[in-house]
Amino acid sequence: MTRFLSESLRASEPRFGLGIRQLEQANGFPSADIRLSTEVKQAARAKLVELGLNPADTTAPELYHALQQRVKLDDVRLTKTLRTLAATHISAEGDVVAGMAHALQNAPLPKNCYALKAASLRAIIKKLPPKKAMKQLGYRSLASLVKHESPATILAAAVICEHPSWYRNVVESYKRLKPSDFENRPIAILHPKTSKWRLLAASSVAKSHHNILSFPEIGTIVLLPLPAEQPAGAVTASLVLALHALNEVRASSTYLKLCQVRPDFGGVVQVVATSQPVLSVGLLDQSLPWRLIQRYYARLQHRFREELFEPHIRLEDLSWHNIEETLVQIEPSLKFWQGSAHLGVVHGRQPVSLNIVDAALNYCNRLPFESRLLDYFQRSLWQELALRYLQHDKVEQAVLGVLQPQFATEPALIN
Repeated sequence: MTRFLSESLRASEPRFGLGIRQLEQANGFPSADIRLSTEVKQAARAKLVELGLNPADTTAPELYHALQQRVKLDDVRLTKTLRTLAATHISAEGDVVAGMAHALQNAPLPKNCYALKAASLRAIIKKLPPKKAMKQLGYRSLASLVKHESPATILAAAVICEHPSWYRNVVESYKRLKPSDFENRPIAILHPKTSKWRLLAASSVAKSHHNILSFPEIGTIVLLPLPAEQPAGAVTASLVLALHALNEVRASSTYLKLCQVRPDFGGVVQVVATSQPVLSVGLLDQSLPWRLIQRYYARLQHRFREELFEPHIRLEDLSWHNIEETLVQIEPSLKFWQGSAHLGVVHGRQPVSLNIVDAALNYCNRLPFESRLLDYFQRSLWQELALRYLQHDKVEQAVLGVLQPQFATEPALIN
């Protein structure tokens, strides 16, 4: 096991190292950890050179600040592109959020999902009237609110305005849902833009420095209005988070489809709404997230097992798009970030993320080096490592055995 992986992931030792050794031994010592470490180091060196830095003597703080400057310049270019898209295709005002919505809606990505019907969500809202949201949006009655606002936008407004206990009650009501409350339809990308919505969204955007609300259980992403004086970097942060949310909605949708025959289906909906679904198997000292299975079959389509997943899930359901490549399709000058999702540099045991989501959130939140975010880099690196081992039959069989025990032909060596 390489020190680079352990330090990048800030892994719990010695458990992480023991897990690597167990996987290596079980699969004939493929050296997946060493190969990945070497690839990441070489790719990261190339990125530093592209930034005009010397990989041999650049410190972690120097790299961090260079990445912040890169995001600053890229955010200006991306904002201009999105305003031009809006002015060309939507309205002369060139609203950046309208341009963002247009870019997402027209990106060549699979966007079908399995989500809660609007009528079923509306019924829940009627039983739990969001009074503060209703007042903020200027409605005097619940009947008027549900007539003029979509259930998804009502849910978004309520999440912003109501006490957290309101949404907890909504999630609690999900346990009574049945597959008949769900349908196959396109992911909804909404961007309410009235003056009341601008006022309502202001506090949320000021706090988070992005404008994205994602609701996987209803297959909806809501783009809140950005203030006229938006935080620097908020456009880049918002767009990459929205692209990330598209993957998460698709993965959650697939998991719901897989679980629709379970007697505790409503409980599964609750999990999807509040956290990430995981399988009851451990890999590299972590629970195995469903999104990793989604990525695995999107990457290695030839290993898809029809007898395991169909008729509920087909291969086309298991898609996963590369965020950076989609971003470059929208604004080609951002190609620096291609292939960087799982890249990072460790200098003096201090990891620095080259993942654009981390970089954008670090920039727009004005985080100093000591408080820098690494979450998306660490998640991507861990998933990349796990994907390397999943390609080996013994590990894959153990995971498939969790999905349907009759397909387990090997003991669960990854626990």
